[in-house]
Amino acid sequence: MNTRITSVAPASTLGWRWKTFLAVLGPGIVVMLADTDVGSVVTAAQSGAQWGYKLLLLQFILMPILYIVQELTVRLGIFTGKGHGELIRDTFGQGWAWVSVTGLGIASVGALLTEFSGVAGVGSLFGVPRAVAVGLAAAFLLVVVWTGSYRRVERVAIALGLFELAFFWVAWAAHPNMQEMLRGLIHAPVTNTDYMYLVAANIGAVIMPWMIFYQQSAVADKKLHAEHYRDARWDTAIGAVVTQLIMAAVLVATAATIGLKNPHASLNTVGQIAHAFVPFLGERMGVVVFSIGILGAGMVAAIVVSLAAAWGFGEVTGYKHSLEYHPKEAPWFYVVYTLAVVSGALAVVAIPNLVSLTVAVEVMNSCLLPMVLGFLVALAVKALPAEHRLRGWYFWVVVAISTLSAGLGVYGGLTSIPGW
Repeated sequence: MNTRITSVAPASTLGWRWKTFLAVLGPGIVVMLADTDVGSVVTAAQSGAQWGYKLLLLQFILMPILYIVQELTVRLGIFTGKGHGELIRDTFGQGWAWVSVTGLGIASVGALLTEFSGVAGVGSLFGVPRAVAVGLAAAFLLVVVWTGSYRRVERVAIALGLFELAFFWVAWAAHPNMQEMLRGLIHAPVTNTDYMYLVAANIGAVIMPWMIFYQQSAVADKKLHAEHYRDARWDTAIGAVVTQLIMAAVLVATAATIGLKNPHASLNTVGQIAHAFVPFLGERMGVVVFSIGILGAGMVAAIVVSLAAAWGFGEVTGYKHSLEYHPKEAPWFYVVYTLAVVSGALAVVAIPNLVSLTVAVEVMNSCLLPMVLGFLVALAVKALPAEHRLRGWYFWVVVAISTLSAGLGVYGGLTSIPGW
């Protein structure tokens, strides 16, 4: 193990504080960039096209909710030194740990299908065969993890995720109407089942099981400790703001273009969304820039999802699970990671119409929220040292937010089912 951040005395200069912060920076930024994955982008695009700016306010409301949820993973990882699955196993027993990791497995499968479908979609826009595009992406992901330390993987993931900033350029080029945007912020047709379906999809797109497993395990693997807690929280807060601004940018771009002229356009795939932008933004902006953002989103999310699965199953079963181990030292960790990447890639190559499941995957995530958030809050109450446990007014805030998020997610998902 060689990634431990050295404990330091209280910072005496601004430069030293920044050095410490930059050393801690990573798990929160990476998991939040992965949060704006291909499925989330497609969900935001459909939200803007179908409902204009009526789901824009939700993106901002989800910022503090996302921070509160992921901050608990930071707290648990730092003050227990354990990953999420391991902590559930040690606190509630092996049975409950398997229940939790089963949910992780289901969510990870759905996520990987959407990520590789996004990569395949980008490839098809430029004439690259599906098998070639997905194969190259999978090979890249395997090389990065099999040959790198935690720190290297983290840096690669951040570099890939920064391509998502292209969506801000797309939103600016769409020239949204500010008055229409403000009107949309205050109008929410909550009695409409189609609207609530996308509410559920957006909630499911922002809080996902693999995010919780990844960030807590990454914090533990990076060997962050109590003196890093403040900086780790800032890492998470910055990530929460950036990821929701990216979602808002995609929504604004589609609302200002496709939503005005062709609100019933089919936007189930990356190709459909990119081509729908062309009449408004041109070939370069509509296809090239949008594709850059999608490629970054899909690749960083694929890394995070696959690592979350490898960490989660390792924590429950007890096999060695750290990027600081050589593959010979932790063979099962790398085997599970490889199986996740390869199986997801092969499924997308073999069954092309899986891309139509994108929004449904996000709704599935929202239906898993009661279990995911329930475990998280229970651990924050029971597994943390007494001085860091949830208590007082903040405990009730977390419980209220978790209950509301899970309830809205499940309600939206159920009401979208025909005949419910």
